[in-house]
Amino acid sequence: MTDATVHFLVPDGIDDDARVSGGNVYDRRIAEGLRARGIDVRMSRIAAGAGTDVAHAMANLPRDAVVLIDGLLAVAASDVLHAQSAGLRIVVLAHMVAGALSESRGARSDEREREALHAARAVIATSEWTRSELIARGLAEPGRIAVAHPGTDAVPAAPGSESGARLLCVGAVAPHKGQDVLVAALAGMTDLPDWTCAIVGSRDADRDFARRTTAAIRSAALGPRVALTGVLTGRELEDAYRTADLVVAPARVESYGMVVAEALARGIPVVASRVGGVREAIAGRPGGVLVPPDDPGALRAVLRRWREDTGWRAELKADALQSRTERRTWDEAAGIAATVLGEVSGPANVIGPERRAAG
Repeated sequence: MTDATVHFLVPDGIDDDARVSGGNVYDRRIAEGLRARGIDVRMSRIAAGAGTDVAHAMANLPRDAVVLIDGLLAVAASDVLHAQSAGLRIVVLAHMVAGALSESRGARSDEREREALHAARAVIATSEWTRSELIARGLAEPGRIAVAHPGTDAVPAAPGSESGARLLCVGAVAPHKGQDVLVAALAGMTDLPDWTCAIVGSRDADRDFARRTTAAIRSAALGPRVALTGVLTGRELEDAYRTADLVVAPARVESYGMVVAEALARGIPVVASRVGGVREAIAGRPGGVLVPPDDPGALRAVLRRWREDTGWRAELKADALQSRTERRTWDEAAGIAATVLGEVSGPANVIGPERRAAG
């Protein structure tokens, strides 16, 4: 798809470092990749939950315009998408199955998500797991869903240290990211010397959870070892990765696991929950270790072995370094998105089965 226009509706915090997220990074990189292919990407920034803003943005578009909309906005404004579906060529970018983010999936949540995705002529999912969940829950038909995995950039290898003492956890401090599970695991490791853990991510995503996590750190006397740094971006985030020995991703829900992929691209071993699309992010690379979700004891056992078994630690580090070149690229993701948008803009308006499996 070249010499065309795509109207891309994205969350208004997409460029706000204080609200950095995997979804925002993905949206930015897809927009960059589409523009590199000669596509005129016109971004509209929409406040979260502002269905009236989505309605206004869509009402001002010409008939048959191609619209790419972030899934969080799409679900919140599902009635708007339904009303506009006949006149616009809508593609939903599904970062996550919305109902999977809450412990109790409400019927209304599924209904809104189903309405939004049925209004779309195509859906771009960021993992095969997300695609399979959308199908299993009856939210979208298989033939309309393509998968465009997130990419990583070619970056220098993180050297690591001989002691392996520096742990890193990156993600918004929120229940689905599981930082409380990590803190509970670390509370049983105070007998081991030297280790530290930096928990990097926004503390504003769920302030009550962030306060409880801070209190748990204090209660377990982990203050000198565990730091909630808040958001780090740019050079500061790169420095956090560069100095890390092990990345820990204790999520309860994860559609893909961009942090896992970012760590492995730098040759940093990973311990992650066996949830969602995390297996796809690890992609069979031996530098990644999976543990059951929401299980501090299982996570602690792996972290203790990491600290105590120097041979195993060296093996994981060597495996992570060796697999650095086995990575997906952002150019591949943008290429899949461009193909889907091109098919939607054409007369057939369908995704063929061969396109569904791309990525």
